[in-house]
Amino acid sequence: MKLSRLSAVAVFAALAFAPSSFAQSVPEIPFDGDVNFLKLPVNMYLGEPSGVAINSKKHIFVFNRGNTSGPAYGAAAAQLLEFGPDGKFIREIGKNLYAWSYAHDVRIDKNDNIWAIDKGSDMIIEFNPEGRVMMVFGRKKEASDEEAKPWEHPRPPAPAVPGQFRQPTDVAWNLDGDIFISDGYVNSRVAVYDKNGAWKTSFGTPGAGPGQFNTVHGIANDAQGNIYVADRGNRRIQVFDPKGTLLRQITIDTTAPPGLMPWMGNLPDMNAANNTMKPGAPWTVCITPGPTQYLYTSDSFPGRVYKFTLDGKLVGQLGHVGRQAKEFGWIHQIACPSENELYVAEILNWRVQKLTLHPAK
Repeated sequence: MKLSRLSAVAVFAALAFAPSSFAQSVPEIPFDGDVNFLKLPVNMYLGEPSGVAINSKKHIFVFNRGNTSGPAYGAAAAQLLEFGPDGKFIREIGKNLYAWSYAHDVRIDKNDNIWAIDKGSDMIIEFNPEGRVMMVFGRKKEASDEEAKPWEHPRPPAPAVPGQFRQPTDVAWNLDGDIFISDGYVNSRVAVYDKNGAWKTSFGTPGAGPGQFNTVHGIANDAQGNIYVADRGNRRIQVFDPKGTLLRQITIDTTAPPGLMPWMGNLPDMNAANNTMKPGAPWTVCITPGPTQYLYTSDSFPGRVYKFTLDGKLVGQLGHVGRQAKEFGWIHQIACPSENELYVAEILNWRVQKLTLHPAK
């Protein structure tokens, strides 16, 4: 696999990889928000839904930080739930699975296989549509190891190891079926396997330069197999071709409305080195089906959803932080089965909200 090299792009980075950001007045997209779309059984509750995805049959999959067990600060907080197109609960997949620790994202591939990314166990699990385990990536720390504890976050981190993950976040694919795993909070890289699960390579190192990452929080692919990486700590989405060569980056030139406060905490310090909570720091990346594809992303504050063309033009935005319908509490993943139908997993509001957009209005 041929990968981008910083030395190769440095000469023309200022031109070829200049951020695509659009500071024009951005249209507000009218929309409806349904916070009661999912129908849970009696005595079943969502905790923090961190992931949401939809398959070809319009079934909705929610990766939820619920069903907790264990001590308050070391709980096993992950369960994978399936709902029908009408929002009715169908089943729980992988109950008591060995990999379940702390849910992050869930994805559905072109064959309707279900991929769950668990940040706590450092594992990625592929299920077939029937809910049986197909492939396993990564390995959680052994409970018998006296050194077993959560990963630390040194800067710079220890060198990445092929096949080992340290707080992975998401998964995507190119047209050859190669598997791209964003790895994530510690390693700041994208790991690549072939379609059969054989290790190929990885790309990306910690940093803020072209092809470098700081908190690789989400990843998605378009119809051509290009890979879009939500580089949250650098407040940008980086776009790579199907071989992993950097093409461009997309940024959101935005500020918060006066008087709006975060769901929790103080206003972000725009001069601070940490970018993950600032306006325009992308937590998510979702790309709609064709023939004309759009990219949706979101930030924690001001808590908006942003609509882009794939070349990086910001064409609309909607919503803001809050607790009511049509408001958001840390959107952690977006499912976008069509241009005007979105599902957003809100970890702070303990819900998945169905959004119906009305751009013609």
